[in-house]
Amino acid sequence: MVSSRILLSAALLSGVPVILPACSGQDGNFDPSQQIGADPVLPEPSRNLIPDLKVAEVIGWKDGETPTVPEGLKITLYQKDLVNPRTLHTLPNGDVLVVQSRAPAGEPPSRPKDIIRGWIMSIAHGETGEQKPSNIITLLRDTNRDGTVDERHELLTKLDSPFGVAFADNTLYVATSSNIMAYPYELGQNEITAEPKILTPLPGGPINHHWTKDLALSPDGTMLYVSVGSNSNIVENGIEAEKNRAAILQVDRQTGAFKLFASGLRNPNGLAFNPESKELWAVINERDELGPNLVPDYMTSVKENAFYGWPWSYYGNHVDARVYPPRPDMVEKAIKPDYALSSHVAALGLTFSLNSALPAPYANGAFIGEHGSWNRNAFNGYRVTYVPFENGKPAGKTQDVVTGFIQGDKARGRPVGVGIDGTGALLVADDAGNAVWRVAAADGTVTPTPVATDDVSASGPASPAAAPASAPASQPAVPAAPSAPAIQP
Repeated sequence: MVSSRILLSAALLSGVPVILPACSGQDGNFDPSQQIGADPVLPEPSRNLIPDLKVAEVIGWKDGETPTVPEGLKITLYQKDLVNPRTLHTLPNGDVLVVQSRAPAGEPPSRPKDIIRGWIMSIAHGETGEQKPSNIITLLRDTNRDGTVDERHELLTKLDSPFGVAFADNTLYVATSSNIMAYPYELGQNEITAEPKILTPLPGGPINHHWTKDLALSPDGTMLYVSVGSNSNIVENGIEAEKNRAAILQVDRQTGAFKLFASGLRNPNGLAFNPESKELWAVINERDELGPNLVPDYMTSVKENAFYGWPWSYYGNHVDARVYPPRPDMVEKAIKPDYALSSHVAALGLTFSLNSALPAPYANGAFIGEHGSWNRNAFNGYRVTYVPFENGKPAGKTQDVVTGFIQGDKARGRPVGVGIDGTGALLVADDAGNAVWRVAAADGTVTPTPVATDDVSASGPASPAAAPASAPASQPAVPAAPSAPAIQP
């Protein structure tokens, strides 16, 4: 475990001045569960140059060890020996794509403490030793739908920090750190050798602070939605560096033309359409350095033409006094998110369960991959949680579903992306454990046919019976969204 004391020593040795935290009521007695739900408790900000830090040393999983799941579920190792698995995507034939990715190199530090932060994050990701090649998309195939991988193929290699994936009309779309790439691809292929085209460029380097770009296909198949995180914590790199960032962009799949769909989202990930409401949802990593209990990360429906506050305010109209000049006009526009997840859990993955084969307690809701905190004085996250939904909206507290990633001050792994495999089981990408875990109904229930990640046409739980794979049903159309207001200097 790396503590804030080490950070403090490093700062002093480098000549960085240290500002002690202001008294704000953000002490070790704060209960993070107060920040879960529609109306989180928000303590007063705590300002300090060197934030509270507690980073778990990654030790990995021993043979036979697995995370823990509740009664009624069974967890197994789906695939091991991966390198930084981040996101998961199920194709219409049930094949699963695992996106393995490492951050692009070469981002210049904008502040002295960014150097220290980079060192801390390398420890948190277990990347202190020799690094194996990553930036690969691996195809996993379960030929007889028994929940065990029968074939593994490297579909694409040597990519530019990939993250989001979508599939439509024999085309595989991959969001890298700087582009949406379009690859010709037919289901069943084990390797892509055809040259891709750039569908549209995305905000990239040389500064590319939040580099992960997720993708979601619109229910009618005409649009792609891509998440682009901010280029800073709170605009310390200047407002011009934030052009088309801290936002979700809507991209025409045919032309590549894009426009802002929603903005003011510091670091959005886990884009997914709710099968019941057909609304776009995302999980958002909020800002740092306001104390261990600010600001709650959150899950929210993403409204058309909406602004969510970053950088001028958080969780609606709570002003961040660090941002200058103030913009009360932008604060007034800020929309309060739907559902808080508590502070610094680092929510990165989101998938809906409505068409899965999981038991009744998990029949209609959202699974969230919480990568885990590094900027608190006590760990938070490091788990997969479940939020029940009713009528397309959250309807209850989070429930821990996959735990055991952290024990004491050691991390066996850290969950990132979540998805539903070709049998209706939950998959969890563990980027520190370099594995994918499969969580299924303990009684062996599977879906009749695979349901692709991009297919949200179904509107109810799948029938609990096994059947051969088939293509997904056709998808209903939804209107295109208008553009959202940009962050304005």
